[in-house]
Amino acid sequence: MNRSLLIVLVLILSFLGIADSWYLYQSAITDTALSCDLGSGLDGCNIVAQSAYSHLFGVPLGLYGVGFFALTFVLVASLSIVSSRRLYQALFAVSAFGVAVSAVFVFIQFALIKALCIYCIASAGITMLIFGLSWVLWRCFLPIKLATVL
Repeated sequence: MNRSLLIVLVLILSFLGIADSWYLYQSAITDTALSCDLGSGLDGCNIVAQSAYSHLFGVPLGLYGVGFFALTFVLVASLSIVSSRRLYQALFAVSAFGVAVSAVFVFIQFALIKALCIYCIASAGITMLIFGLSWVLWRCFLPIKLATVL
């Protein structure tokens, strides 16, 4: 795998995640309906967006998504400049956290709200892709820590 290509893919996915989350956030703060008339069971965006689970500590979940994807963007952009062990580890840890949180939110949609939001599913999918790519980056390109010789 090409390191530069992986970094570009994560940058693009992070940007798409920011755009998706920003749309959800803007809809929440302006109290406007989401455009999601897709059918196929993925048209429950407004049900999900107006549920009791759409805010955490009074903050719309979309804003947390913007923060998560922006942090991911900054970490991978930094990796494009400098190959740092800590940056690889941070990107992997942040993306793993994102997958765990996304899994909880998807579970809440399925089990508790009983409606699916295409934007939320897209965010979870983007997060999973970022996690997979960050795992490959971490596994293949993490700088080897040199043992100190005493």
